[in-house]
Amino acid sequence: MQRREFITLLGGAAAWPLAAGAQQIGRVWRIGVLVAEPWSEVEGLHDGLRELGYREGENLLLEYRFANGDAGRFPGLAAELIRLPVDVIVAWGTPATLAAIKATSSIPIIMSAGDPVGAGLVASLTRPGANVTGFSSQTAGGEEKRLELLKMLLLNFSRVVVLSNSTNPYSVVAVQSARRGAAALNIALDVVDASSVGNLDTEFRGVIRKRADAALVIADPFLAAQRALIAELMLEHRLPSIYAYHEHVVAGGLMAYMTAYYDIFRREAALIDKIFKGAKPGDLPVEPATKFELAINLKTAKALGLNVPLSLLERADRVIE
Repeated sequence: MQRREFITLLGGAAAWPLAAGAQQIGRVWRIGVLVAEPWSEVEGLHDGLRELGYREGENLLLEYRFANGDAGRFPGLAAELIRLPVDVIVAWGTPATLAAIKATSSIPIIMSAGDPVGAGLVASLTRPGANVTGFSSQTAGGEEKRLELLKMLLLNFSRVVVLSNSTNPYSVVAVQSARRGAAALNIALDVVDASSVGNLDTEFRGVIRKRADAALVIADPFLAAQRALIAELMLEHRLPSIYAYHEHVVAGGLMAYMTAYYDIFRREAALIDKIFKGAKPGDLPVEPATKFELAINLKTAKALGLNVPLSLLERADRVIE
């Protein structure tokens, strides 16, 4: 079964059920998974745990909670996991991690977030403290790399507009990174904020008024959930765009430079295993992301009248034609 097929079967399901008729031997560990959407990358956690000897229906139960692009749902979903209860919470992204931290100070939390220190999720990377550890996905620093990739694509690139959601603490950190990248490339930068479906279309008019040469969309659950609409608006106004998630490119966005999140989830299994064996999460250093990917949608490039240079295509890990 392919990864995307696997996670699609989960859909909006609240829990991974125990296999029918499976016999439980010893303790069954219950892991809560708090994420925005059921993307295929999440299966990396399942695969990593399996490699370490954990089996659903034998010694493992995975409880999934999906916010479906609405970060406002995370606090309630985190509370649901705590009431079950679960032995550990895996949280993807800053809003999910913040919700988990506010909900419990005792249940271990394994997070992945762009800048855990900058967003106030942990005290430090070497000794995160409290009940939290995990991974720094480094997507905040990636904003500078995304602007460099746009520079490789566009011959005349002098102004970029950043589409952000200021209700997400990570967005503040990411915009700062984008400003540093724009200054280094001598590119003018404007920021447009959108935090709801009602104001997205209105705010996008602000994007167009900026007369930018390209757009950079910050990693955010709401903006990711609206990826099809955003891609449509970008294409309608002939605006090249770059993102932090592969799913944006699948939806019609032009390019994405992103953390290999499947690898992050697979590596999280090792941290969980250490905690189950007695380690305290606050004593486990936050680990960095080590794998990144570039995705390009050639169909969108053609619709925008862009010729993607061979030097850029050769660097791409995923190409949609």
